[in-house]
Amino acid sequence: MTIDIAQVQHFHGHMCPGLAIGIRVAEQALLEMGERPGDEEVVAIVETDNCAVDAIQFITGCTFGKGNLIHLDYGKNAFRFIRRKDGKAIRIRVKPDIWKPLRPDEDVLMKKWLQGATDETEKQEVARLHQQRTEYILGAPLAELLDVLPIQPQIPARARIFNSVTCAGCGEKTMETRVRLLEGKSYCPECFEALTKR
Repeated sequence: MTIDIAQVQHFHGHMCPGLAIGIRVAEQALLEMGERPGDEEVVAIVETDNCAVDAIQFITGCTFGKGNLIHLDYGKNAFRFIRRKDGKAIRIRVKPDIWKPLRPDEDVLMKKWLQGATDETEKQEVARLHQQRTEYILGAPLAELLDVLPIQPQIPARARIFNSVTCAGCGEKTMETRVRLLEGKSYCPECFEALTKR
């Protein structure tokens, strides 16, 4: 299996440790599920919304638009994959050791960087640390980075197309399964919320 890292980077916009994790998770998922299975055959359930998810979308073909990429807002570097045809299901989690500091004061430096309080020299050091960690993630054996655990599949239904209804508030078309009724009129969630908060 060959993954074009430059294309993944172009899709995401930059290279970083998070994207590198997503590349390796997608690589592991394809080894487990089969190389880029048919449309919607595999479902990815991601437990984070970080950079890794872009690599998973690009490499596996699981996307929000097709309904076979589902986000659980758990804030964990863990990713589930389910193969519909036979119910095979796994959870890939990133081993915590890959985030261990590369230098004794890295936590302090990263906190300062996240607050936008680093000088130019410190910014260059953060970039160097990011590059070092990215290179490690991209080059390490998968078993050193990831745990793969079998799980009980809860196979989501395939994506369905529903009729659209015109919102009585904004006039925009809204999927009929999302509209809310108020005084006999159909409203999109945003308009409904605005009207009921008054």
